[in-house]
Amino acid sequence: MAIDCLCAGILFADYICAPIPRLPNPGELVPTERIQLAMGGCAANAGLDLAKVGYRVGVAGCVGQDAFGQFIIDTLAAGGVNVSGIHKVGNAGTASTMVVNVKGQDRRFISTPGASNHFSIEHIPAEWVRQAKVFYVGGYLMMPKLETDAMVGLFRTARAAGVKTVLDVVLFGGDHYWNALKKILPETDVFLPNDDEAAVITGVRDPVEQAERFRSVGAHTVVITQGDRGTVLISDKTRLRAGVYPTEYVGGTGAGDAFDAGYIAGLLRGEDPAGCLRWGSALGASCVRAVGATEAVFNRAEAEEFMRKHELKIEAI
Repeated sequence: MAIDCLCAGILFADYICAPIPRLPNPGELVPTERIQLAMGGCAANAGLDLAKVGYRVGVAGCVGQDAFGQFIIDTLAAGGVNVSGIHKVGNAGTASTMVVNVKGQDRRFISTPGASNHFSIEHIPAEWVRQAKVFYVGGYLMMPKLETDAMVGLFRTARAAGVKTVLDVVLFGGDHYWNALKKILPETDVFLPNDDEAAVITGVRDPVEQAERFRSVGAHTVVITQGDRGTVLISDKTRLRAGVYPTEYVGGTGAGDAFDAGYIAGLLRGEDPAGCLRWGSALGASCVRAVGATEAVFNRAEAEEFMRKHELKIEAI
């Protein structure tokens, strides 16, 4: 089938606990209401979220030949995502993360990249790049075989064909971030890091200054997400600061990916930058109502109704 968005990148199986009152001491057991297996990883989460709001999505990535990998494939397929771009590799297990939620605190992660280490440009269907209206790569900087001149060239080719290129990152140790981004950001239409990631990469804390640093090496539009502090968007002609929608917070896993999916939905709808921020913020707000990365994310009707009932504060900066 033809696709609206190609989502390429990391595919994870998440093992997530409901919020606990505190971290256990050595040797201590702390009970939780439930622990669940859920799909995770930027490309998987954003792809499923986009399918929820009515878009045709193809996901490309690598999983292991194991139960976790089959779980990811089955979950995406059940959500209407084209999974023919997912490759099973025999020399690594599926990427997976233990997500520890503590009441009143940001979540903690224990993670292994697994099969994502093997994902390369050869795994991305060329026909999807030609068909897509948006080409999203999620988890960049966590996939060493994707940090190549060939990947930069693929973004360049996509943009020349009128495809919007969107990039998000996951930091997984190392000091190569800036040099890797300098190569691909000039071919990136929208760059979507969070403020913590941007602080590590740029060495500055102010989100406006972070965005300007990324633009100085070629990024066209930079959106810095800041959790419950909202977002900052800087482009050639637009400088915006947005707040957040009201929501009930249960867990933050997948919120950034839901924002990415909402922003991409805005692009596909032809929204202006403020409209894209509204869509991203709405899907992000819906995500945090559950501990899993995708289970509470709005469908299209729910998102549209939510935005009709609630106003997102957006101001020029």
